[in-house]
Order: sequence, then C-alpha cells, then structure tokens
Amino acid sequence: MELILASKSPRRKEILEREGFKFKIESKNIDETMDVSLTPYQNVMNVARRKGEAVYQDFPNDVILSTDTIVCLDGKIYGKPKDREDAYRTLKAFSGRVHEVVSGVSIISSNLCMTMYVKSYVEFKALTEEMINSYLDTKEPYDKAGSYAIQGEGRKLIQSYKGSLDNIIGLPIEYIKDTLRVILNEVENR
Repeated sequence: MELILASKSPRRKEILEREGFKFKIESKNIDETMDVSLTPYQNVMNVARRKGEAVYQDFPNDVILSTDTIVCLDGKIYGKPKDREDAYRTLKAFSGRVHEVVSGVSIISSNLCMTMYVKSYVEFKALTEEMINSYLDTKEPYDKAGSYAIQGEGRKLIQSYKGSLDNIIGLPIEYIKDTLRVILNEVENR
C-alpha cells in the first residue's frame, strides 16, 4: 500500500517531499464545476473528494491524498485566471483587501474517507497599475488560484497573512501529516 498524491501540482509535491513522505503521483481530470447551491467550503471539499475518488477507483489498495484550493473575496470564488485580463481583474479586486484561501483535503483508503477544509487569510498591499502589470509580466499567476503565488514573486504583493502558509500554497500539511503517518504506519504493521 502506497500513498498517492492525486495532483499534478509541483507545489503540493514539494510540500509532501519536504515532510519526508514517500508517494507517487496519479491524477485524473474531473469536472471541477462548483455547485452554486453550496458554500465555497462545501464546494472545495466536494472537488477534493471527487479528485480522490477518481484515483481511488484505479488504486483501491492505496491511500489517496487529494486537494483543491480556491480563493474567495466577498463570497465570490476566484480560481485560476483564464487570461491576462482575468488575472488583472482578480489582482485589482484583491488590492488593499483581505481575502480567504480555502483548501479542501480528502484522504481516502479502504477503511477511511476523511474530507475537511482549512482557511487562511491574505491581505494584499494597495497595488498600483505598475505593480500589477509587472507581476503579470512574470507569467507566474496564470496557473494559480487567485492569480498569485505567495511563495514566488507574488509575495511582493502581500501585506500580511494569517493561518497556514502551506495552505495558501496549496496543501495544509500541518493539519494532515499526523493522520497520514498513522494510516501509513498502520498499513505497514499489518
């Protein structure tokens, strides 16, 4: 039995490696459409669970870790930007304000299906047009929920944050690492 990360995100891979986990990566494309009748928290947990279930179908003897991250401001969910204009609008909306970063996390094995969410808060500086355009020119924001990477050049846009930095990056490892170790240790001792 192995740990499988159901994500192609290099940032999630780096976080798991940093914590010393041995794992492989398997990912399936799923419909990540949000259900407007649900809260952002319910939606992000549902997407994380669906990602895990899709991989679990092919690997029922393994432990599947899946996650999804969204960014919320004033009840609106900001995913990955479609293009430069979309990223610009997002960063402009965040300018001088605090938004939430929410990750849904799911751990699935033969005897467990645990899903949760973790919230962190990020406050942006008051951004000038030059700051926004300079950041957009880095090409960094285009595959990131919320159009920025706190661990990269995007840190220059940020005034402060509260909560888990790893959550903001995409995997709130401090909330799940002990659970993963218990599950994997129990499996090894069978």
